[in-house]
Formats: sequence, structure tokens, C-alpha cells
Amino acid sequence: MTSTSRTLRRSSSALLLAAAVAVPVLAAAPAQAKAAPRRAVGGSCIGGGVWKLKAKHDAGRLEIEYQVDTNRAGQAWRVMVTDNNVSVFNGVRSTTAPSGSFTVQLRPADRPGPDVIRTKATFAGHTCSGSLTV
Repeated sequence: MTSTSRTLRRSSSALLLAAAVAVPVLAAAPAQAKAAPRRAVGGSCIGGGVWKLKAKHDAGRLEIEYQVDTNRAGQAWRVMVTDNNVSVFNGVRSTTAPSGSFTVQLRPADRPGPDVIRTKATFAGHTCSGSLTV
């Protein structure tokens, strides 16, 4: 074998190796691009306590998580969650021991366009409310 054919053979092998490594990386890129970013906000409640709201798009649905923490177990809170002014949850949740918090997890259908999620929880003069857009 001549030195020219060895060089060509090595170059071909190097190209094949580079292509073999690049193909899985390129194939993985679209899957990563589809991953929806999770948005999160939080704040203080009027009358005490803190709240957190997280949301993201997931397979044609929204994934919403709303948490209120007052460090006191046994409080029954009236909770409302809307998506673009459409109610997706309206009910009562109680804070539980040991954390004195509750969490509402929802997976409503994803409506077209941006989703404006609004939350409000009330209990005996306490109000926790917030919103975010995903």
C-alpha cells in the first residue's frame, strides 16, 4: 500500500468516525429543543405565609403547581386557579403537618397561545395571589 492510499484511508476512517459521533448528537438536538422551560414565581401572602407558582407546557397540556406555606397545619384555604380566565381549579385545600403547607397540582389542556395562569388562596384574612404567563 502506498503512503498516499494510507493517508486517504486514514482520512476516510476519520470522517466516518466523526460522522458516527455527530449523528447521535444531532439526533438528540430536536428532543432537547422540544423541552418546554418551566416558569416559576413566588411571593409573600397578605397576613403571613409565602406562595410559589410553577407552570410549563407538557405534551399538549399544562403542568401547574401552586403551593402555599404558612408553617401552620390545619388551615382550610379556599383556592382558585384560572388559565386565561377559565377556571381549572376551585376548591378547598388544608395545610398539613409537619410543613404547614399545601400543594395543588394540575394538568389542564393547553389552550392556544400564551397561557396566563392566575392563582388566589384565602383563609381568615390571609390572601396569597399571583400570576405568570407561559
